[in-house]
Amino acid sequence: MKNLFQSLRGLFTKGQEENAEYYDQQDDYDEDMAPDEEEVGASGERQLFTALDIGTAYAKAIIVEVHGDYAEVLGVGRHAQSYSHMSDGFVTDISGVIANCNEALIKAEQAAGGIVAPSAIIGIAGELVKGSSTTVSRQRPKPATPISPEELDTMITNAQQKLLKASKERIAAETGYPNIDVRLTNAAVISVRIDGQLVSNPIGFRGRYISLTLFSAFAPLTQLGALETVAQGLDLTLIAIVAEPYALARCLSTNASADSGAIFIDIGGGTTDIALVRQGGIEETRMFALGGRTFTRRIATSKGISIKDAERLKISYSKGEMKGNSRDEIQAILEPECQTWMDSVELLIEELAKGELLPPAIYMVGGGSALVDLRQKLESFPWVDRLPFSRPPIIRTVLPDMVGSMNDPEGMLSDIQDITPMALAYQAVELQNENSVLERALDRVINAMHI
Repeated sequence: MKNLFQSLRGLFTKGQEENAEYYDQQDDYDEDMAPDEEEVGASGERQLFTALDIGTAYAKAIIVEVHGDYAEVLGVGRHAQSYSHMSDGFVTDISGVIANCNEALIKAEQAAGGIVAPSAIIGIAGELVKGSSTTVSRQRPKPATPISPEELDTMITNAQQKLLKASKERIAAETGYPNIDVRLTNAAVISVRIDGQLVSNPIGFRGRYISLTLFSAFAPLTQLGALETVAQGLDLTLIAIVAEPYALARCLSTNASADSGAIFIDIGGGTTDIALVRQGGIEETRMFALGGRTFTRRIATSKGISIKDAERLKISYSKGEMKGNSRDEIQAILEPECQTWMDSVELLIEELAKGELLPPAIYMVGGGSALVDLRQKLESFPWVDRLPFSRPPIIRTVLPDMVGSMNDPEGMLSDIQDITPMALAYQAVELQNENSVLERALDRVINAMHI
């Protein structure tokens, strides 16, 4: 799937004059990766993209047009998923999901005045989507020798191999199957330091110590293949499959200090996704199978009513429309599940911390964050006593206007459920503007590794 991800990078190649000499030497690396600059974009065609969030509860589509460093929202569509079509972020009925996504796409295209955007970015979530970062370091035997592209490629290869091995081991341990085929969804070089100094392009620098931090997300081929089949069924050209916690962290991290970072918690219909951003880069993602549908099922079971009626009760409760005994009853029903959710959040954040100090802000995202009980759990939790926080973190619910680089002139995005598809749409902006030496080196390595 990564080759599709790379195709868009190549599609919008823009030569950087300061690296012209370096790229002249790299023709043999890049000839087969990207089309000629003069042949791409010469027609002046509009850069239209569809962001598709195939959620457990809803299929959500956004059509955007990218203008440089921002995207303009043209159309938005949503359609409910059946309980038999999705489970915990995983597609369980491909034909059913295709039908639901098609309805969401039709609504988005109608809202966009009939505009169709076949180039698609699709989000992926679920417990078996593994995203993490690693840092590789080496002491250079000849510090006076300039760092070469081959040296950079070798470091990225070492980091990528470590992350791939770790992801395979984690997925095997959780599933009990040792040989599950795993594929890369997305990757990014977070930072490169030479003798402790952060640099954006290490080529040509001299120094004794070099360290590189790489983030990669992997998922089972079964899950990626299902999404690819959905895209084919919708006549979409799949540009990228992106881990949703990564997309959220990328588009929202500008709201957090580059030094302090933040924790992002996306509470969807079937899963809760957590991403940790520290020092301006995403370090790790974790997911567990407890989302909005879990609370709905608890109400349905406790009151002996249908899922649809339970969902209506939950929404009414979340909006504060219930009063008195009715409200107290729903609160008591949901309390055990809310505590289980909080216990899971604590466990995963502890894993993410790895004993190091955590950032002082937690951002809540997703439709499930409308349940006020979950925010109360976060606000009342003894963070400093239980986890490595220097002070109690600020708890914030992300709203659409907090997402940077997105222009919504018609005000079509107004709900907290819109944040994840907006984050996926933001990836179109990033993809179009990616053209650094580090990104090209990463592409070369992934092509060579065939992952």
